[in-house]
Amino acid sequence: MKKLLLTTIAGVGLLAGAAQADEKVTACLITKTDTNPFFVKMKEGATAKAEELGMELKAFAGKIDGDHETQVAAIETCIADGAKGILLTASDTSSIVPAVQQARDAGLVVIALDTPLNPIDAADATFATDNFLAGELIGQWAAAALGDDAANAKIGMLDLAVSQPTVGVLRDQGFLQGFGIDIGDPNKWGDETDPRIVGNDVTAGNEEGGRKAMENLLAKDPMINVVYTINEPAAAGAYEALKSIGRENDVLIVSVDGGCPGVQNVKDGVIGATSQQYPLMMASLGVEAIKKWAEEGVKPEPTPGKAFFDTGVALVTDKPVDGVESIDTTEGTNLCWG
Repeated sequence: MKKLLLTTIAGVGLLAGAAQADEKVTACLITKTDTNPFFVKMKEGATAKAEELGMELKAFAGKIDGDHETQVAAIETCIADGAKGILLTASDTSSIVPAVQQARDAGLVVIALDTPLNPIDAADATFATDNFLAGELIGQWAAAALGDDAANAKIGMLDLAVSQPTVGVLRDQGFLQGFGIDIGDPNKWGDETDPRIVGNDVTAGNEEGGRKAMENLLAKDPMINVVYTINEPAAAGAYEALKSIGRENDVLIVSVDGGCPGVQNVKDGVIGATSQQYPLMMASLGVEAIKKWAEEGVKPEPTPGKAFFDTGVALVTDKPVDGVESIDTTEGTNLCWG
C-alpha cells in the first residue's frame, strides 16, 4: 500500500511538472488606444511574435489617449492573471508609476514601448524611438527648408495632452532644438520665450483634436507659417483647418510617426516631412524580452550610451535638404505601417 501511494504521488508530480512545462507564457500589451494605426500595428507585431513563440498575448487599451484609469485596471488584471510581463504605452507617464511598481513587485517584467515612463527607470526597460531625435530631425528640416525666413517664422505647436507625457515632451523639445530655438526646462513644453512661438495647444493625437488646436492657434495669429504636430493624425487635422481659410499651400507642417497614411500625406504635400518610427519592431522585441524573462530571468539591456533600447528613426520627405539625412516617400512607403 505504501509503495502504491508513493507511486501515485510520483505520477501526480510528473503530471504536474508536464502541465507546468506546457503552460504558455502570458504577456500583456497595454496601449493608449486601439484605434490609432500606430497602436494597431503594435498589437499586430506583438500578436504575431507571441504566436511564433507559443505565448499567450492579452491586449488592453484605453478608451481614448489619456485614459489613465483603464490602463491601471489593465495592469491589475495582468497581475491577477499571472502574466510574466507587460508591454505598456502609458497615457500618463508619471501617474502610472505606482501601478507599474506593483506589477514589478509581483514579479512581472514591465517594458515601456514608445513612451518612456517618468522616471524612465520606473520600467524594467524601454523599447522606443529616440523621440527627441525624431523631433530634432523635423526641426532641422523645417529650418533648412525655410532658409533665411526661419528667423521670422511664426510657429504653432500642436502637442499631445496637458499631462505632458514624455513622448510629447521629447518630440516638442527636439523640434525646437532642431529649429534653433532655445528650450527652457527640457522636461516640459510651453516655458520657452522665443517670440517665434505663437503658442501651444493639445490634440489628443487625433485628427479632430488637431483641427481644433490649429483653429485655436490661428485665432491667436492667423499668419502662422510653421506647424509642429505630435503625430500625423493631428497633422491631418491641422491641414484641414488651414485649408478652410485657404492657407493649406503656404504653411509648412511637420510631424512624427511614419504610418502609411502619413507617408502618403508627405507624398501629397500635406506634410512637408515626418520622422518615421517602427512600432512593429518595438512590440516584437518586447514579446521576445518577456519570453526570455520568463525562461531565463534575464532583463533586456539598453542601447549603449542610451537609457533605452533604440528601435530607430528615419526622416521621410520628398524635399531633401543639405545636412539632414532623409529617405523619400517611396522608401518610406516600403517601411510604413497602418
